[in-house]
Amino acid sequence: MNVTFSDPIFQRHPITKKNRFIDMWKEESTRRPTRYELLAEPALMFLVLGAAYYLYNNSDELNTFLDNYYSTSEIFSTEKPFSCKVCGLRTTGMHHIVEHMRIHTGEKPHKCPYCDDSFAHKSALVKHVRTHTGEKPYICDECGRAFTQSGMLKSHQMTHTGEKPFKCDTCDATFARKTALRLHSRTHTGEKPFECEYCKKCFSSRSSLKKHVRTHTGEKPHKCAHCEKAFAQKGQLDRHILIHTGEKPYTCEICGVSYRHESTLVEHKRTHTGEKPFSCDVCKATFTSKKALRTHARTHTGEKPYVCTQCGARFVQSGGLKRHQLTHTGEKPFSCATCGARFRDNSALTVHNRTHTGERPYKCTVCGKGFVTSSSLNAHLRTRSNDSRAE
Repeated sequence: MNVTFSDPIFQRHPITKKNRFIDMWKEESTRRPTRYELLAEPALMFLVLGAAYYLYNNSDELNTFLDNYYSTSEIFSTEKPFSCKVCGLRTTGMHHIVEHMRIHTGEKPHKCPYCDDSFAHKSALVKHVRTHTGEKPYICDECGRAFTQSGMLKSHQMTHTGEKPFKCDTCDATFARKTALRLHSRTHTGEKPFECEYCKKCFSSRSSLKKHVRTHTGEKPHKCAHCEKAFAQKGQLDRHILIHTGEKPYTCEICGVSYRHESTLVEHKRTHTGEKPFSCDVCKATFTSKKALRTHARTHTGEKPYVCTQCGARFVQSGGLKRHQLTHTGEKPFSCATCGARFRDNSALTVHNRTHTGERPYKCTVCGKGFVTSSSLNAHLRTRSNDSRAE
């Protein structure tokens, strides 16, 4: 195998101090470094090549020298002489083994200056720090969108080309990223290799585990620049920021109502289509959202996961707990714009406002009488039913 002066090895590592390299070469010439030393110490490899580069005037002389002093094929060998004593993984350099061993030892020497996260590899720290600084050095030539990692840019570029080179062997689904395929494959195998050290619950991805762990630690690293709130997940922060900006980018094309979140728009559209894709396994009742189904399921299980820290009262929904807590604080945050009357919850204010507007939205289908609340209408219907039976 021949080396030329145009070889990328010289382009990537330009050598500018000629005399220093020649002097160092003479000092090292008393002992020929082994192939393993060259592979383990890239700097030594470049010392050999760098000195030869300056001592010889053309590629032929360079390769003649290298073949005489050291087999060029050995310098550029693809053999992997270094192996991990724990799992047997083989690599070309000892420095790879040092980094790899951190998987087994759990060592994470590279600490983030902005938060408490630490990493096994410096490259992982560099990528993480960009989540704090906002730096996105990788820019798409097609649309100008910027990314924190080169791999994310490459995956994004495939959205322009439509390329999805990674195919699932089980269901033929295709993906732009190999990592996406790997995660998808676990939906078939059921593999969940990431275990929570606190509750032993397992997850299919490291990112899912990381988010879950914060429910135990209470860590909220994503801080709002507009207020004091902090969030466990970046997506939660992104959604929260829309409250400050007032932006509602998702608009229903049927009725024109706009929403902050795409998921809310999807649920809203079902009020037009009548679609209820989420079905209860117990009573077969159907719902427009997974959240509504989850809440309904508690009527069967009796689960009340929201607990008042003041009195121990339990609730099916978080909203019920929040309204209850106001009975302890005495707070009435909802104020009538007409008379100043205050209420603990918005629904009570809505009902109160009808005393000013005269609105009676609940109509009896029998006699046409209107009522301020649905409970008043139901009471009216019961009296009519009782009267009918008396007759």
